[in-house]
Amino acid sequence: MSKKTLTYILPVLTGIAFFGAWYAVRALLGEDGKFLLPTPDEILVAFREYGDQLWAAMLNTTKGAVIGFSFAVVVSFIFALVLSLTPMVRASLYPYLMILQMTPIIVLAPILILWVGPGLVSVTVITFLICFFPLTVNTTQGLISTDRNLVDLFTMCKATKAQEILMLRIPAALPYFFTGLRIAATLAPIGAIVGDFYAGNSAGGQGGLGFLTIVFSSQFKNAALFATAAASCGLGFLFAGIGIGLAWSSLHKWHDSYAKSDS
Repeated sequence: MSKKTLTYILPVLTGIAFFGAWYAVRALLGEDGKFLLPTPDEILVAFREYGDQLWAAMLNTTKGAVIGFSFAVVVSFIFALVLSLTPMVRASLYPYLMILQMTPIIVLAPILILWVGPGLVSVTVITFLICFFPLTVNTTQGLISTDRNLVDLFTMCKATKAQEILMLRIPAALPYFFTGLRIAATLAPIGAIVGDFYAGNSAGGQGGLGFLTIVFSSQFKNAALFATAAASCGLGFLFAGIGIGLAWSSLHKWHDSYAKSDS
């Protein structure tokens, strides 16, 4: 059996073993298992029963994740350009960036609710804050890690600072930027769900997956709770796939890390 065939078969076998173990644990739990651990078929039933609520909640979570992530990409890139100007700028601003990153979201959420109110705006801001740091740090590192020989060449050719940034530093920083983008794309749905959990609001149908988690948990609808978790996982895979796809489409034709993997 070829190695390529094994790469397809082994995940399937692992999945079969996992679900087999799931049903076995449920059987060992006896009557308590109906409450503690719904079976996959019970979760599918919950998907059908609460499908409309799950779909609406997923759309609301996706909206908050997309808006927050998009703003984080734009603002972090501009901020990284500022940080890359001189070491003095980085020394002045970086500690405050760290303070923002180290402040727990659970503390920021009540403050955001006071400032902008519960709902989509708060969820978007929380998503932005979670995505902003990895994007800024990775992009800044890329901008200041440009090959010194190439920088000296641009200086010898009397290139302006704008030409150096646009034609040398930004292209050289793209692998770093897309590394941050992939991390942020994974964090975006997590940030939106966490934000919705702490600052969500069901008024006007704005409740997302985080808010739906609270509802199902309070009603002891465990199968629906597992279905919400599965929907959240699927949303995470979607964002991660988009991040990986954007990185591959932008870098595979010229960057070694992708070109070598294609050969």
